[in-house]
Amino acid sequence: MKVKNSLYLVSILLLFLFGCSQKKSNLVVVYVSEDQVFSEPILNDFENKTGLKVKAIYDTEEAKSTGTMNRLLAERHNPQADVYWANEPIRAEVLKQKGILARYISPNAKDIPDVFKDPEGYWTGFSARARVLIVNKGIKDKPKSIMAYTNPRWKGKAVIANPLFGTTTSEIAALFTIWGDQRAKLFMAELKKNNVAISTDNGESADFVAVKQYDFSLVDSDDAVNRMRQGKPVEMVYPDQGKDGIGCFIVPNAVMLIKGAPHPENAKTVIDYLLSRETERKLAFADCAQIPLHPGVQTPPELKRIESIKVMKVNYAIVARKMMEIQPFLKRWLGL
Repeated sequence: MKVKNSLYLVSILLLFLFGCSQKKSNLVVVYVSEDQVFSEPILNDFENKTGLKVKAIYDTEEAKSTGTMNRLLAERHNPQADVYWANEPIRAEVLKQKGILARYISPNAKDIPDVFKDPEGYWTGFSARARVLIVNKGIKDKPKSIMAYTNPRWKGKAVIANPLFGTTTSEIAALFTIWGDQRAKLFMAELKKNNVAISTDNGESADFVAVKQYDFSLVDSDDAVNRMRQGKPVEMVYPDQGKDGIGCFIVPNAVMLIKGAPHPENAKTVIDYLLSRETERKLAFADCAQIPLHPGVQTPPELKRIESIKVMKVNYAIVARKMMEIQPFLKRWLGL
């Protein structure tokens, strides 16, 4: 009888300990490559609305959006993060190919256009930047296409950010995927022939145009909007919008669930919140001036709604692979 009682007590104790270990946590760990000044207020709002506690790990300026991704790769056999908020979808594709991500299709993703979502549900885009031409207001007959970079009229009068980094690299890789290698390499050769200047980044390009050191540049829409809001003599042109135009390259944020996430249900709650119309409206009116991907979301007057933009039709998975493939070519193009 004593043995039976002892076994009974042990069973009760084990059930108690197991139940305690399964107690629902209110923590969610989010790795973030979107600028902290824009992403932190969104995550703070999420905490206030849900009562969940967010432990956010942000990329530093020095890491240039690769620190958190490299951390995820290093932790692949012992995941510490639940969610990754990337500032573009190319890294999402790299993580998918490395087996770091888990499928999750949020109900809030329903109205987001398919081109901005992984078809298998490994990542979903939201709140995007458009790759636009920032043009000095003093310029007559403003350029309407990225092909203006090859027009002798603007020889020595245009600037572009270093194509080895950031969204410029992504767009050039996108051009390789839609034009093919031969035509894309010819385009790059014509840029060099037309004495196109190279800046360190999109922000510097926008500043050069604002002081009329150069007539125009290809930059992210937030770079253009910020200079417009500062009262600089510039305007923004969405390129290649005509009937035969290739459209404007769009760079959405991307959110994804980490495979083996310690807090998967909380992770899904974060993802749902980031993909909400409410979040997209907030990011549209913030200084980052991002374009909502849900149709009909209110936007500031400087931005076009996504449904009003002719979008470049690309497959971000193919762009991600092409971006890695053309790195040697881009280095040679720069003379490195």
